[in-house]
Amino acid sequence: MRRRRESRERRGAGRASRPVGRGRVRLAVLGTAALALGGTAAVPGAPASAAPGAAEHCDFTEQKDVGTKMRDGTVLRSNVFTPKGGGDHPVILMRLPYNKERAEDIFYDRPTRYASACYVVVVQDVRGQYKSDGDFYPYRSEGTDGYDTIEWAARLPHSNGKVGMYGFSYPGLTQWMPATMRPPHLVTIIPAFTSSDYYDGWTYEGGAMYQSFTQSWPLSSLANSSVRKYPDGAKLDAEMNKAGQQLFSKWYWSLPLKKFPPLYPKDERVAPYYYDWIKHPSNDDYWQRWSIRTRYPQVTVPSFNFGGWYDIFLDGTAENFAGMRAKGGSPAARQGSTLMLGPWTHGGHGSRAGALDFGPDAAVDVDALQLRWFDHWLKGAENGVEKDPAVKVFVMGANKWRTANAWPIPGTVNTKYYLNSEGSANTITGDGTLSTAPPSGRREPDRYRYDPDNPVPSFGGRFQQSVPGGPQDQRLIEQRPDVLVYSTPALEKDTEVTGPISVTLYASSSAKDTDFTAKLTDVAEDGTSMLIQYGIQRARYRDSLEHPSLIKPGKVYKYTIKIWPTGNVFKAGHRLRLEISSSNFPMYDRNPNTGKEFGSDRHTRVADQTIYHDAEHPSSIELPIQPTPIG
Repeated sequence: MRRRRESRERRGAGRASRPVGRGRVRLAVLGTAALALGGTAAVPGAPASAAPGAAEHCDFTEQKDVGTKMRDGTVLRSNVFTPKGGGDHPVILMRLPYNKERAEDIFYDRPTRYASACYVVVVQDVRGQYKSDGDFYPYRSEGTDGYDTIEWAARLPHSNGKVGMYGFSYPGLTQWMPATMRPPHLVTIIPAFTSSDYYDGWTYEGGAMYQSFTQSWPLSSLANSSVRKYPDGAKLDAEMNKAGQQLFSKWYWSLPLKKFPPLYPKDERVAPYYYDWIKHPSNDDYWQRWSIRTRYPQVTVPSFNFGGWYDIFLDGTAENFAGMRAKGGSPAARQGSTLMLGPWTHGGHGSRAGALDFGPDAAVDVDALQLRWFDHWLKGAENGVEKDPAVKVFVMGANKWRTANAWPIPGTVNTKYYLNSEGSANTITGDGTLSTAPPSGRREPDRYRYDPDNPVPSFGGRFQQSVPGGPQDQRLIEQRPDVLVYSTPALEKDTEVTGPISVTLYASSSAKDTDFTAKLTDVAEDGTSMLIQYGIQRARYRDSLEHPSLIKPGKVYKYTIKIWPTGNVFKAGHRLRLEISSSNFPMYDRNPNTGKEFGSDRHTRVADQTIYHDAEHPSSIELPIQPTPIG
């Protein structure tokens, strides 16, 4: 099936990538993570009387590089901010691998803001990073190190023994992991932009590797800082920085994945964990020892879960909230946990993401939100936190906040839209359609060829360092012959889609293993096709993430592609659109279509893909429709 071609003038609006010779795609990098972080709005869902206002003020002292021994004798170092005077105060703790001197100041205000609000503030370099001793290996020590640090912080001078934690991304992980161990003095956590599982939704998704993230993260951050302590560390750091500037032009294309040169596969000092991730492409014991989603009953403290629709860890953020409400280990954990999701990419809380500005209500003062939360849980302030709605999500399109008491939102009507096509088996013409009416009779399937040497480029979505994020126009990508497009007619009324999304796809392939991808876009009356959300499913993991099995070429299989949640009003006159393909690169690694051991391929094969949508094979997308769209 092939869509109609748009005019050259319209193509120019998309700025997507196009093939440049065989085996390469020029990937446009539009914009950075520098969103508008300075805006403030009323606390969404909070009564006006509870908005942040004048609070107690403290002068404070700062101590640098305060050491504390972990249970194995390793010394970790922290900056400690202590209010002056004779009283005792609660402690706020952040543990991070990104330099305690910065304290994630790309997202938060400085720790001094919290110290001046009369908190003891501790910011610690995790093991093996910056001023802390030991060897860094992601996840491995964060539970026990976090537990030991929490209990040490509770005994600091002028601490009243109550500890709260905050931080986004990896410092969200450094909260969840010790929380599962129930340190006695931990009272609450605010994990932002973080996941529920470090295999599914952090390193892999649907069995496909998050290539952009898993390679750029250590190459531009973790490995650089951890090697600087070695005699040749400056040289290693400089070489990795240079490689990081060549990711698009060179290194993302490097095969095999298990011998990724920029991270020195033969030097275990640099990033041995990356090669362990490649060795464990299934959800085995290596990963399950760190999973949060299986340990919610072990967490007894309330959590404020903060994330964005275009964040790389969105699904885990929402899952952590729902898991704690259902399975948390105490009434406070179950009843006190909350969720806030805005129209943000990783580490954003402003009004703009990608190509769109969502207006002033989208921008929030995250530090004010956190202080209000900490004041309630650590100081006992009656500021309305306990009366807030459990769920606050920003609905794009309407550009308004929706509140609810649970996630997914109660009353959601999950509605299936079925795929259909005007094309034939060998002649690709016209647009495919989406309809709530199930298909009847026999319909010709749609076909395309997936060439891993010419993959569909990543453009928009979950922002990472090397992939432009947020809503971006997909029209150029939709013109590719390896992207199938299915659209509804123009909507007669506003339609709100808020919640998790799922695609059921009946498909066959000429390969023993391959991928299928799905994207949901919002098509405006001028033809702009703005990316809303997407997902991927690797064929060998179609039945289980723990036990892969190859497919038989030519056989039809049923695939479930999990598209992560969203909140968007598709306006009257707009169309809902579903794109089906087999790659989204470098967001995900290219499936080489060989069926060989993951990470071992040096070469790729072309796969012929067939998508079925008839009475026997009713391919569909299930959307969470809100009966009354927010207006």
